[in-house]
Amino acid sequence: AFWREINSFYSFPRMADSTSSSLDVKPKVNEIIQIKVANQEGNEVLFKIKKSTSLKKMMDAYCNAKSLSDSGAIRFMFQGARINANQTPNDLGMEDGDTIDVMNEQIGGSR
Repeated sequence: AFWREINSFYSFPRMADSTSSSLDVKPKVNEIIQIKVANQEGNEVLFKIKKSTSLKKMMDAYCNAKSLSDSGAIRFMFQGARINANQTPNDLGMEDGDTIDVMNEQIGGSR
């Protein structure tokens, strides 16, 4: 009777059920988002990416798809701010369906 009173007074963590699959390696559905990458001409390329994956993978894949040898010749922007290659969708607060803009890098411009 004493232990029942102790157990009802304190909240002890329960052991996980051995039949549960806590080792499931598939990412949760909400961890994968689809983003659009749109260039200045309005052409779009869709990517599915995990929220925790570095955006460098997407940038490299875009450059390969567009046959761009120099990724430094373009700029990736999200909500008006330049994206760094080491950032993730989580870092930027991206959600499913968001759009990344691609601009040609412009150097100079003054006479």
